[in-house]
Amino acid sequence: MDKLTAMQVFVAVVDSGSQSAASVQLDLSRPVVSRYLAELEEWVGARLLHRTTRRLSLTPAGADILERSRKMLEFAGDMQSAVHQPQQAPRGLLRITASTSFAQMQLAQVVADYGARYPEVAVDMVILDRTVNLIEDRIDLAIRITNRLDPNLIARKLSVCRSVVCASPAYLHKHPKPLRVEDLALHNCLTHSYVGKSLWQFTRDGEPSSVAVSGNISANESMVLLHAALAGAGIAFLPTYSAGPLIRSGKLVALLPEYEPSQLDIYGVYASRRHMSAALRSMLDFLAERLTLTPVWDAPA
Repeated sequence: MDKLTAMQVFVAVVDSGSQSAASVQLDLSRPVVSRYLAELEEWVGARLLHRTTRRLSLTPAGADILERSRKMLEFAGDMQSAVHQPQQAPRGLLRITASTSFAQMQLAQVVADYGARYPEVAVDMVILDRTVNLIEDRIDLAIRITNRLDPNLIARKLSVCRSVVCASPAYLHKHPKPLRVEDLALHNCLTHSYVGKSLWQFTRDGEPSSVAVSGNISANESMVLLHAALAGAGIAFLPTYSAGPLIRSGKLVALLPEYEPSQLDIYGVYASRRHMSAALRSMLDFLAERLTLTPVWDAPA
């Protein structure tokens, strides 16, 4: 059995909704499509599709194999492109989206340095504090900070995003310093609208803990919360890529050092490996080189 072709047939059947439609799309006969599906099921040792006269539906095993098949086909296309297409200097337009805080504190400098290395690439930065549809919004690359990724997209892990609970010296002068996470419930906490709005999560000695928090200021962008914390408005849960320099300068004070706030991953997300432009490939490599899995912004001063 040609396993890659079988995977291609399986993906086409799922995407088109029927074996008949897949046979037309792939220019294969209906019996050949059925044979490839049967051979793929025999190879993986599980039924992949529930077949009825009206519709097809994925089994749990089928959902897992579908995601893996898409990745295998993408990798195969990527390998063919690397062999058959001449290497080109990166050029053209590259549209990148990221959150306001990450774009301001980290991405802008990286993009500026990238532009110096690859002057023929024009980078259009689309700064939005919401998740966008890459296809509809014509985005080549999205920088996403999350632990939940869309399985239909391709992602490359670039770094990690750690957080810190902190407040200004002025706030701590007026309020008792929290010594346990439970003490945060007694403070005015500055919360993010989408991340930890009412529950902050931590780990201590390998054991998870959490605390319900509330306050009079919330925002959908962490830079707003950072400036509110600097103004003495309360305690904030902030990414270290933005709060770190202010903590080192003494403008903010890190709290509860024995408790580690929940950590997120930073990904470069794009729609497909197939026909990836030299500009996108080089930008991903450049970001991975600069951000690193042990981020520079967390290095000791």
